[in-house]
Amino acid sequence: MSAAYASQAVSQLAASSTTEHRPLIITLFAIFVAATLAITVWAGRQTKSASDFYAGGRQFTAFQNGLAVSGDYMSAASFLGIAGAIALFGYDGFLYSIGFLVAWLVALLLVAEPLRNSGRYTMGDVLAYRMRQRPVRTAAGVSTIVVSIFYLLAQMAGAGVLVSLLLGITSDAGKILIVALVGVLMIVYVTIGGMKGTTWVQMVKAVLLIAGALLMTLMVLWKFDFNVSDLLGTAAEKSGHGAAFLEPGLKYGATDVSKLDFISLGIALVLGTAGLPHILIRFYTVPTAKAARKSVNWAIGIIGAFYLMTIALGFGAAALIGPEEITAKNPAGNAAAPQLAEYLGGVGTTGGAIMLAVISAVAFATILAVVAGLTLASSSSFAHDIYANVIRKGNATEKEEMKAARWATVAIGVVSIALGAMARDLNVAGLVALAFAVAASANLPTILYSLFWKRFTTQGALWSIYGGLASSVVLVLFSPVVSGKASSMFPDVDFAWFPLENPGLISIPLGFLLGWIGSVISKEEPDKGKYAELEVKSLTGTGAH
Repeated sequence: MSAAYASQAVSQLAASSTTEHRPLIITLFAIFVAATLAITVWAGRQTKSASDFYAGGRQFTAFQNGLAVSGDYMSAASFLGIAGAIALFGYDGFLYSIGFLVAWLVALLLVAEPLRNSGRYTMGDVLAYRMRQRPVRTAAGVSTIVVSIFYLLAQMAGAGVLVSLLLGITSDAGKILIVALVGVLMIVYVTIGGMKGTTWVQMVKAVLLIAGALLMTLMVLWKFDFNVSDLLGTAAEKSGHGAAFLEPGLKYGATDVSKLDFISLGIALVLGTAGLPHILIRFYTVPTAKAARKSVNWAIGIIGAFYLMTIALGFGAAALIGPEEITAKNPAGNAAAPQLAEYLGGVGTTGGAIMLAVISAVAFATILAVVAGLTLASSSSFAHDIYANVIRKGNATEKEEMKAARWATVAIGVVSIALGAMARDLNVAGLVALAFAVAASANLPTILYSLFWKRFTTQGALWSIYGGLASSVVLVLFSPVVSGKASSMFPDVDFAWFPLENPGLISIPLGFLLGWIGSVISKEEPDKGKYAELEVKSLTGTGAH
């Protein structure tokens, strides 16, 4: 039997199995979703004040927040995108895991504790402390919303793949409907539960994701008698690339442009985490800066263990399923993990159906938890920074602020649904890398300059945020991600003049440079007294919320 025929036979058997067991799959899937909604409703009843809505009342312990941070960070990109990238590109796909993990050192050493001491609810609180309030808060709010929407695209794409795989939906209209359903659930999570509901869902989801990944890892290794060398060798053989599958360069080493793209991707991944709004607001949910630092330590341990398991998931999918079968389900490889789960449980059996349903439900819970965190970050920034402090000039009540946050949630949800529908066939890890690049270009320079450079001015902050934001977004729009390739968002047109798929190599240094130039040529005299206050506050926690 030829490899192509065998792959086709397995595909047909899997399809018939999924159809036969679809009621069981849908039931298990619905139980997971109902459980997370129940948690949200329970937490929503305890959300009484703005502090509860934005920061969960600052009542979570370091371990709880570390677990929630892990749940917020281990997104669809981690579980679906990285597994798919490794299954299709081998070593180069695993580079995502390395970048996502190393990025936490930047967050731990430079951002977590000073940010927790200096702010109240949002990044804008820190940036506006010694700057002119209205322009800086507006810029911070705009940047937060744009970065969050970029990140939401990846989650929407992942959700579309998962649910269409479970329900057997192949039409574009059906997939768009699934993306809309995720958007509606996202709006419900945030408007009802706020930060408390989102945090508890993220904690539960982190436990489930680690448990699911561990189970699959052990099952994959058992298939190869716990011989990792045999696993990697089989994956390389079945990939069709041979030894090149286990070496650098399969995706990023063919041309000079692809090598530059790799450097750009690495910079974006390592620096992006410390500028992601939905990660930054997690530092405000603990009572002290010490707890914020400890929560990052917990997160590094949990996330590190998970990314080690992505090796088995990705290479296991390559070895046991094969690239042809994976790309047949989804061209970007996003369905590799659910397909592996069904294979491990037994294609055509009840066990396979249960494994597919459980792992897909865990992945879907992952998506819901992350989109809730992203939406909360962006709606909080709009309500607290733009509505309360810019539009209402600090005169809004807590009730009005929370109402504005809920309406912003609806608006952001609608925009995310529209854009997510267009990005449904792109690799989710690649989409998240774009969000990292935008965050590192616009947010990180401004945060670091605000905390550690006394000559930083309002003009510098605005140049850094808007310059980094505009350059990264424009470069993405005119890159192969959007047009010019078969795997682009719009494959039938070509207006891509920027050759790299990730803009970080250009936009991140530009964000730092513009912040420096804007401050140096500014006629505004930096408030050295305010900087001294911020320095003491950020390093000691004196006067922190």
